[in-house]
Amino acid sequence: MKKIFINKEIAQLILLQRIDLASPLISRIRKLFGRKFFTKFVSKYLIIPSRIGQKYLEEMELEYKNISNFVNFENKNILSIGPGVGGLELIIDKYQKVKNFFIIDKNYISEKIIYGWDSTNSEAYNNLDLVGVFLKKNGVNEEKINLIDFDKDKLPIKDFDIIISLFSLDYHYSFDFYQDYFKKIINDKTIIIFDTVRPEYFEKLFSHVKIIKKFNDTVHKSSRIMCSKMR
Repeated sequence: MKKIFINKEIAQLILLQRIDLASPLISRIRKLFGRKFFTKFVSKYLIIPSRIGQKYLEEMELEYKNISNFVNFENKNILSIGPGVGGLELIIDKYQKVKNFFIIDKNYISEKIIYGWDSTNSEAYNNLDLVGVFLKKNGVNEEKINLIDFDKDKLPIKDFDIIISLFSLDYHYSFDFYQDYFKKIINDKTIIIFDTVRPEYFEKLFSHVKIIKKFNDTVHKSSRIMCSKMR
C-alpha cells in the first residue's frame, strides 16, 4: 500500500496509541506541558494527519513482514486484542484473504494517558466507531469486521485460528485478564502472538513458546512471543 485514508480524528488516535510516531517538536511539547495537555490539545490540533498516516502505514508494513514469517493468515478467523485503529489488520487483509476479524478494545480515551503498566486495565485510547471507519474506508469488507467493546459487549465465543495483541496484552496489562477467556476459544492449533516483558513466564502456560522478535531499544524492553497449546 502506498497511501491510506486518514482524517484528523483517526490521526489523533494513532498518535495516542503509537507515541513513537510523534515528531521531535510534538515530543518536546509533551515533555514540557505534560500528558494531560498532550492528550486534550496537542494530539487534536497540532498534528499533520497525512504525515502520521504515512509513518503508521510504514510501521504496520514492518509489523506484518515480521509476523508473516511465522504464520499464514489465509482464510483464518483472527482475534485482535487492543489493536489500535486496525493498521495491522488492514495490511493483513491486503496481502491475504482473511475469513474474519474480531477486534476487542476499550472504547474511550483516558483523560491523561500514561503508557505504563496498568494493573486495573482501565487506561484507554480508542474509538471503535473510528476503527470501523478506518478499516472500511481503506477497503476491508464490512462483513469481515466485528468490533467488540471490552467493557460493554459479550466477548465472542468461537474457535480462533490466530490471536494477536501487539504492545497491549501483557505489555500494558496482565495476561490474567484474558486467561480464562482464552481457555474457551482456543484449540491446540490456535496461535497467540503478543508482546511481553516476561517471556519465560509463559513457558508454564503453553507447551510451545517461541520468541520471534526482541525489543531492546525501547522504554519497556520486551519480547514478541508466539504461543500455542495452552496447558
